[in-house]
Amino acid sequence: MATHDHKHSTRESSPAANTQAADAVVRDPVCGMTVDPKAAGPVVEHGGQTYHFCGASCHDKFVKAPQDYLTAIDPVCGMSVDRATSTHFTRHESKGFYFCSDVCQVKFDAEPTKYLGDRPVAEPMKPGTQYTCPMHPQIIRDKPGSCPICGMALEPMGAPTGDEGPSPELVDFTRRLWISAILTVPLLIITMGPMIGLPFREWIGEPLATWLELALATPVVLWAATPFFHRGYESVINRSPNMWTLVSLGVGAAYGYSLVATLFPGIFPHTFRDHGGSVPVYFEAAAVIVALIFLGQVLELRARERTGSAIRALLDLAPKTARRIGKDGSEQDIPLDQVLAEDLLRVRPGDSIPVDGIVTEGRSSVDESMITGEPLPVEVTEGAKVTGGTVNRNGTFIMRAERIGADTMLSKIVEMVAKAQRSRAPIQGLADRVSFYFVPAVVLVALAAFATWAIIGPDPSMIYAIVSAVSVLIIACPCALGLATPMSIMTATGRGAQAGVLIKDAQALERFAKVDTLIVDKTGTLTEGRPKLTDILTAEGTTEADLLGLAASLEQGSEHPLAEAIVEGAKERGATLLATTEFQAITGKGVAGLVDGRRIALGNQAMMVDLEVDVRILAKQADALRTEGKTAMYVAIGGIVAVADPIKATTKEAILALRESGLRIIMATGDNELTAKAVASKLGIDEVRAGVLPEDKKALIDQLHAGGAKVAMAGDGVNDAPALAAAEVGIAMGTGADVAVESAGITLVKGDLNGIVRARTLAQATIRNIKQNLFFAFIYNVLGVPIAAGVLYPVFGTLLSPMIAAAAMSLSSVSVIGNALRLRGLKL
Repeated sequence: MATHDHKHSTRESSPAANTQAADAVVRDPVCGMTVDPKAAGPVVEHGGQTYHFCGASCHDKFVKAPQDYLTAIDPVCGMSVDRATSTHFTRHESKGFYFCSDVCQVKFDAEPTKYLGDRPVAEPMKPGTQYTCPMHPQIIRDKPGSCPICGMALEPMGAPTGDEGPSPELVDFTRRLWISAILTVPLLIITMGPMIGLPFREWIGEPLATWLELALATPVVLWAATPFFHRGYESVINRSPNMWTLVSLGVGAAYGYSLVATLFPGIFPHTFRDHGGSVPVYFEAAAVIVALIFLGQVLELRARERTGSAIRALLDLAPKTARRIGKDGSEQDIPLDQVLAEDLLRVRPGDSIPVDGIVTEGRSSVDESMITGEPLPVEVTEGAKVTGGTVNRNGTFIMRAERIGADTMLSKIVEMVAKAQRSRAPIQGLADRVSFYFVPAVVLVALAAFATWAIIGPDPSMIYAIVSAVSVLIIACPCALGLATPMSIMTATGRGAQAGVLIKDAQALERFAKVDTLIVDKTGTLTEGRPKLTDILTAEGTTEADLLGLAASLEQGSEHPLAEAIVEGAKERGATLLATTEFQAITGKGVAGLVDGRRIALGNQAMMVDLEVDVRILAKQADALRTEGKTAMYVAIGGIVAVADPIKATTKEAILALRESGLRIIMATGDNELTAKAVASKLGIDEVRAGVLPEDKKALIDQLHAGGAKVAMAGDGVNDAPALAAAEVGIAMGTGADVAVESAGITLVKGDLNGIVRARTLAQATIRNIKQNLFFAFIYNVLGVPIAAGVLYPVFGTLLSPMIAAAAMSLSSVSVIGNALRLRGLKL
């Protein structure tokens, strides 16, 4: 809600404004001040009316351009107000505003910024003004940054407009990743070359190789890794140890140790020198840690960058302009943000309805699939409510705007999607929970090792103490931690794509693996989403070919989806279509006309009653078709044609498999209860929620959450977007609306419901793989920490070299990569 500092606004209402003598108010039309008409002051006669002024300045302005000061527009309702006699006036930030009534003035005083300047229609919150942490929503900042608790990048709380450009953090981290990678590759070649038969160190000599390593690693550590050190510092001062604490300590220890070894090699004991007398350095360990962590961060930021696409797709549904009808009957196209409550708007065929309102004149059919998800348009006449963002099909009507801006249904859907997206917690939380205990333990072990060697160690005890502490920090640094999740996700994403399952992010897989309840939409998810001709029933004396040919010929003149289904079905069956004249569409009943000289009518029972056509013989058959979820229409010559949205061929098999896997299946649809139950009965779905709107679907999910259920939602329409975003994981049909695909964590490319079974298998396998990776990321370090601290020294007389520590650390990365690649062979 907009806020307002009332010390910048002065509400003026003269005593006369609150009495029956309100018409006695006289106001200076230029500055808005109340004026005593009996007092001596400047006066002007204009248009048969007397205008009084507070002084010569206002008088002169009026005389120079009187047309500028005669009337004002009420900023709330848009009505024209006489400036000289207005009883309702407010001054806001040195500017005067006039109102038609006290109601508008009170609204303005409460939220002046809502009625001033550019008012975005479908942006319930200003984007980019505040940022929050997905894992810790109590953290709110006015600018981008990282969470002081977990170190995650903060996300904008508002709805993106689409023109704010790429994330500055993503741009910065991508640049740092590339520079880190470019410098790390030659560093690894110099360091590891001898192991693969490339003796670079021998060619250039050990001293020069060491200085080259220092030159290559220094920009990576001291420039590229600056954000990591900053996050690590914040984790310490905020007493919330996490992954960044270990990364900072590990990188700092590896680089610091190596820097000392390069600059002051003489202080190290002989046992830590190689055959050439040089002290080994581990610059490559520090650089590789930084590069790998940046890789994981860039992948995460790119995934989050896509979350705003769902909201932008929703915003695109609203038209950019509206056609307003003036009080004089003139019509003008105006920007959508200038539409005010009570405005009269004309909606032409093919137009998107600009805002929520009521039809005042005309009739048409409106495609409300954006709200209901149903393909059949709804007939609207005078008094019917219409929703902004829905599409007018074939008629023209005039509507009165009721809800504008953030109050429209479309804006509320945007609000729900934005909130649901921000409420999700990433899988990296598991690593942070482990780090919370692991980090302090590692630091304590390093300090203990340092103190023990310094006090009771052999000479030179201080060097042994430094080496043991550094080895502990190096081996404990979870360089694989930043790679554990992205590697599994990348591999799983590729494997899923091969099976027609597109994965949006890691949390979708994590949550879907634990889901116990699945909500499915009907139209487009369980069914094809396109009406088709299913049945042709004839009365005695009428052939099927004649009935279908005449019905289809008549329906050629209609743009209704049911008509299109009949015409298309007739063509598929080889029926002959004849010319039609005197075509007439009767709203809410059917169509009629002359086909090849014969008068034909097609419609519902009400139409047949009007035409005095006896359909009692066919009534039972029509009712039977309706119980099967079909739309039955009478043809006046004697027969019935039925149209239905057919169930997908793979749906029943998929529902059975999902139920056998232990999922509770609930069908939630905007369709009527009779049709919904008919479809559910065929598929073996026990729970049905019919006639639900977008907020009802989201409310159902919230209700299930309150009962402890873990919910997945499968849908394909714009109306499903809030529910898809609110569920633990949303599953979209790739054949559906773009916003549904963007709101979902998983998309089934072919719209095949069996894809949900494949997706669940993939999710469970991937989460197992990620947990295994996290285990590998820690196990070598956990086992190596006591060895690095020197527990084996009393037995074997050896102390773990930092080189061995770095090798163990690298081995965890190799294990993570190898384990993640196993997902490529997963059978789905």
